[in-house]
Amino acid sequence: MASQAPPNFWGDMPEEEYYTSQGVRNTKSYFETPNGKIFTQSFLPLDSTSSKLKGSVYMTHGYGSDAGWLFQKICINYATWGYAVFTADLLGHGRSEGLRGYLGDMEKVAATSLSFFLHVRRSEPYKELPAFLFGESMGGAATMLMYFQSDPDAWTGLIFSAPLFVMPEDMKPSKVRLFLYGLLFGVADTWAAMPDKKMVGKSIKDPEKLKIIASNPRRYTGPPRVGTMRELARVCQYIQDNFSKVTAPFLTVHGTDDGVTCPSSSKLLYEKASSVDKTLKIYDGMYHSLIQGETDENVTLVLKDMREWIDERAQKYGPKN
Repeated sequence: MASQAPPNFWGDMPEEEYYTSQGVRNTKSYFETPNGKIFTQSFLPLDSTSSKLKGSVYMTHGYGSDAGWLFQKICINYATWGYAVFTADLLGHGRSEGLRGYLGDMEKVAATSLSFFLHVRRSEPYKELPAFLFGESMGGAATMLMYFQSDPDAWTGLIFSAPLFVMPEDMKPSKVRLFLYGLLFGVADTWAAMPDKKMVGKSIKDPEKLKIIASNPRRYTGPPRVGTMRELARVCQYIQDNFSKVTAPFLTVHGTDDGVTCPSSSKLLYEKASSVDKTLKIYDGMYHSLIQGETDENVTLVLKDMREWIDERAQKYGPKN
């Protein structure tokens, strides 16, 4: 008889016990939006009074993933640094509503998560604190759309981990295939019919971490949907065309051996953004999943760079006591 997978990535330890051992408090809830109900989580330092918090961070996971599995490691790290962290499963992902793995309207997907993030960001404990958007992989594209949909001064800074702004050539959907499906007047949009490029294997360097990520029961494992690939190609071009509209301070990080999102995503953002305060970190030999899938030594390096960056900006741009 096959052994049952543990309920969480860390094994069988009860959730509250695990989070306490990591120095954080976790809450889970659903948030109602006009586009459907989304699953949300918060991660707060155990000793989190608003006077002690450095700021708040709003995190978005990548394609096919969710915020409730290994992505939590990123949330937990930021919370232990003194930040209130909030995250939501994108529509069509994890425990949020929507067709699994379908991103036919990225503007709507981004706006849905943004409605939750702004609801929290404007609430009493957090409205005066520095606030940062964080996006990993395709979540980086969603995060950039959220930024474009927000007031210019809504966010203190942006953090991108291997963002999807430029698709590698071998990941791009065939224009001929999209054209032919397009002749069906939208009928094919939700079909899981696009070639599966096996992105997870290209993302994770550490084989043990690959096993953990692959065991996520909520991960979307079907072939990409027609509308999802069409929309991701469109959004990448849209973001590239609007890099100059980025004025917020940002940090973007990428590995040179990323086979899922081009390192040029981060380089072009750095070159073309209008931000005065901008930072680019390129890590030689690292794969796509810099925090969830690299060796512990590499993960420590990336997190150290992120912590230095956000702590400096929270202090620099935060309220002066």
